[in-house]
Amino acid sequence: MLIFPAIATIASSSLSHPSHQILDVQEILHTTKTQLFDHEILESDQSRDGMQWKLNLFHRDKLSEHHRDHRHLVKARLNRDVKRVATLNSRIKQAAGGGVEPFEVEDFGSEVVSGMQQGSGEYFVRIGVGSPPQSQYMVVDSGSDVVWVQCLPCKQCYQQSDPLFDPANSNSFMAVSCESTVCEHAETAVGCRGHGGGRWCGYKVSYGDGSYTKGTLALETLTFGNTFIQKVAIGCGHRNQGLFVGAAGLLGIGGGSMSLVSQLGGASGGAFSYCLVSRGTSSPGSLEFGRESLPTDSAVWVPLLQNLKVPTFYYVGLSGLGVGGVQVSIPEPIFKLSDMGHGGVVMDTGTAVTRLPTVAYTTFRDAFIDQTTNLPRARPVSIFDTCYNLDGFVAVQVPTVSFYFTGGPVLTLPARNYLIPVDDMGTFCFAFAPTSSGLSIIGNIQQEGIQISFDSTNGLVGFGPNVC
Repeated sequence: MLIFPAIATIASSSLSHPSHQILDVQEILHTTKTQLFDHEILESDQSRDGMQWKLNLFHRDKLSEHHRDHRHLVKARLNRDVKRVATLNSRIKQAAGGGVEPFEVEDFGSEVVSGMQQGSGEYFVRIGVGSPPQSQYMVVDSGSDVVWVQCLPCKQCYQQSDPLFDPANSNSFMAVSCESTVCEHAETAVGCRGHGGGRWCGYKVSYGDGSYTKGTLALETLTFGNTFIQKVAIGCGHRNQGLFVGAAGLLGIGGGSMSLVSQLGGASGGAFSYCLVSRGTSSPGSLEFGRESLPTDSAVWVPLLQNLKVPTFYYVGLSGLGVGGVQVSIPEPIFKLSDMGHGGVVMDTGTAVTRLPTVAYTTFRDAFIDQTTNLPRARPVSIFDTCYNLDGFVAVQVPTVSFYFTGGPVLTLPARNYLIPVDDMGTFCFAFAPTSSGLSIIGNIQQEGIQISFDSTNGLVGFGPNVC
């Protein structure tokens, strides 16, 4: 059977869309077996070109624990994912409800090669902290605004891949005083530490799963390759709890004022892009800052929506979903962000599996099942209720799956972004899940292999044109 490469396609809603794709079962199963033995830690290829910084992105499985087989690996991922989604819903519910401390959770961001077991990200980058730079793996998280790292002296720290950051060995470390405007405007500040003239701004970031970091707010130099970024506000964590396996801390790239993107200010022009490579591949993805990272043509741009209750998250307008090149009948208000901050659709790098409100999910899933009656079914697995037994198949033809964004653009996903292997024996599942919450989340499985660009200055998110 001829195998065609499956890539994302983006088009206007007025155009016809492909109805089917080829899923290369044999090739995908091969990667699930080889990735278990591929735990080499790669150094980040960091570079700067003009006002553009580029970092390699690694999936957390490069750093975290080994698993006996692919089934156990998937189980661990889905357990993390359930906690992550619960955390996001808890944050938004608390903020929208106007309760006390509505925005304490994760106000310093992190992402790329994920080190946090309990819902804090799936991807890591490698950067230098301090002067001279001490290399650290940091979780990149588009759903966070705080930059923080575990610090010596450490009263309570989890295990990480690199030696703990020691401020005493950094010539550029400067604790933020209580009188500083940085302390005054930091959402995570929780008062002062110390006495007399040595009173420093304390911080605390709590996560919905019970993990947290707290310590001293500081200004420090971060290094991306040969580029030094001075006076970045970071949390120096002396007490840290949670299963943050591997990573030294968090690199927040959310939409809030304390995120790395916001702190870079004019240097990055409020712009960054990332490309998440497919699970199991040995090559890294990329994270780039600066307006030069934005595509100049061929990308499709969608307006970003702002939730004033929780400015961290990147919301997009979604008008519907498609199966087999046809839009499924789902009322558009299901995906609407309300004036009170409820509902809406968030793009999140830390969530793996896309979540949809139950009514939308059921209609969407049933449409997919109706067009896959030729494929043998398998038992449900964890949060996946629609699975197939593709053992013995080289490749299969499957209906396309598409996101219909408000305003017309349609993103048709590669087949491997919605039918994923959950074991080594040929069981593939439909990689979406229902949620009783009104919040929809576009997860990183659906984002893989697509260049995604954020232009915060102009309030836009772009898809393509490059693939990775």
